[in-house]
Amino acid sequence: MLLLLNLLNIIVAMDFIEPILYVGISQSFFAGLLIATRRPFTTANRIMTAWVFLFCIELIFALINRKVLDMYSFPFISFTYGPLLWLYVRHTTIPSRRFYTWGALHFMPFAVFFAVSVFFREEPIFDDLSGFFVIDRFIPLRIVYSIIFFLSVTVYSSLSFIEIRRHQSRLRDAVSYTNARLTLNWLKILSITFYTGYVVVFILGGINIIAGLLPFDPYVMTFIFITFFAFAYSFYAIRQPEMLDNPAVVNEENGDNALTASGRYARSGLRDEQAEEYLTNLLSYMDEEKPFLDSDMTINDLSKKTGIPRHYITEVLNEKHGRNFFTFVNEYRVREVISRISDPKYRHYTILAIAFDAGFNSKSTFNTFFKAYTGKTPSSYRDEINKESGKV
Repeated sequence: MLLLLNLLNIIVAMDFIEPILYVGISQSFFAGLLIATRRPFTTANRIMTAWVFLFCIELIFALINRKVLDMYSFPFISFTYGPLLWLYVRHTTIPSRRFYTWGALHFMPFAVFFAVSVFFREEPIFDDLSGFFVIDRFIPLRIVYSIIFFLSVTVYSSLSFIEIRRHQSRLRDAVSYTNARLTLNWLKILSITFYTGYVVVFILGGINIIAGLLPFDPYVMTFIFITFFAFAYSFYAIRQPEMLDNPAVVNEENGDNALTASGRYARSGLRDEQAEEYLTNLLSYMDEEKPFLDSDMTINDLSKKTGIPRHYITEVLNEKHGRNFFTFVNEYRVREVISRISDPKYRHYTILAIAFDAGFNSKSTFNTFFKAYTGKTPSSYRDEINKESGKV
């Protein structure tokens, strides 16, 4: 922390803020253009385009404030960042989600503080943090502004994190592999970093307000953060492939085929005898055709091959087999690895090569499933097999 403060002090002393602003403006502007020209231009891409351009606008306003004139009495664009992050996550995980008109209510704090900031543009409301608790007619406004902004960042960052976790949980009923872009781990990490960055600014701002110990205004750190996040979010958003809708989730949002409190599927229309037949067909197909050897296997693939609707596959596996799709497929892969480890034909193959050939695409996923299934690590299991066969 001390090193960071010293670095920021040097940056401010050498007046590096303006170059940072120029870099951030150019970076966010061209990133916004790139995202805006992506095809298909999904709702998620529209939201990210708006967000990156708002990064650009805030940096332009900051530059004008420093060089030309005061455009506002305190920053207000930041009130859009939390809602935009949350909306981007929601429309990335489920592309078919509609953007309802009531969604504009999330931007009410932005609209209110935009109006207040412009109306009191010539008033010294937020000139310096050292004057935050100065007794004047604007002190209630400064306190309300700070509280609402902190709540906005906290609430929407938390909602985004929860939404990503739900998405990752739903994936286990749709795919049999792990992928950073598919699981949105990049977005989860950036969301946590985004929130942490603003918390650091709040803490340093509080220290400066109360004790005045900092040799710089902590607000300048937001320019550095915005420049970084403009690059990071746009970089990953450009590379992010379009998600496929999970019909089970869409139906759940519409109130169809949703899990009841007892854990059973409501209004699915699937009778017990039909469910048992579907399960038998699934198990037979997996044993005989070994589709799990395809590392990119999805529930859509299994549905097409067996003729069983995918939402019924999910229901049958959960209710009749006690597994989600991800676990179901990877247990077959583990059994295939065990079979090959015991086969002298694969004696000269590495365990990882056998695992990848059996359908795994991740070493960590393979190790986790193998240990859970056998209670042993792959290497120790192979050593035991070799000892039993006298080939130590």
